[in-house]
Amino acid sequence: MLTVLNHPLITHKLTQMRKKETGTKDFKQNLDEIAGLMAYEVCRDLPVRKITIETPVASCTSTELAKEIVLIPILRAGLGLVNGINDLIPTAKVGFIGLYRDEETLEPHEYFAKFPSTMPDAVNLVLDPMLATGGSAVAAIEMIKKRGAKSIKLVCLVGAPEGVKAVETAHPDVDIYLAALDDHLNEKGYIVPGLGDAGDRIFGTK
Repeated sequence: MLTVLNHPLITHKLTQMRKKETGTKDFKQNLDEIAGLMAYEVCRDLPVRKITIETPVASCTSTELAKEIVLIPILRAGLGLVNGINDLIPTAKVGFIGLYRDEETLEPHEYFAKFPSTMPDAVNLVLDPMLATGGSAVAAIEMIKKRGAKSIKLVCLVGAPEGVKAVETAHPDVDIYLAALDDHLNEKGYIVPGLGDAGDRIFGTK
């Protein structure tokens, strides 16, 4: 299922990020803030369990999270979403997956992977700012599933219809969350209107 978080605060901050004159500092700050705002909605249906606790006044029955949260950024741009979500969920564990694309076949290949042992029983948030063709997301999710992950959500900043369709086709059991669904991909595979190369703008390598 696709969810586009059309919230005024998210849209405002994304507008600042889209501007070509926005520098690395402001780009990263807005990304952190959007990631936190998105996390609030992405985690709306997390499983909880009842517990009995003692407050300073009396005992009461309340709830707490029933599963661990694992953040899995797709390197390198996915790292830009980690801090904002981790601020909201400081108990979340972080795994990493790195992919490169074969220049001849254009197929994605894994070059690095490190995951917490709790991943199979956790709610796993796969993070990547841009969902363009969907190739990297589809491959990353497949690799994560092969390691036992069952509950997976894909969290991206900006997506193109082509990428959404690719993920929905390959992984219909994975919920997709976007801050914005843009118009299309251009001939170079960039999202239009998009915001450029997210990795370069996050790390100042543009």
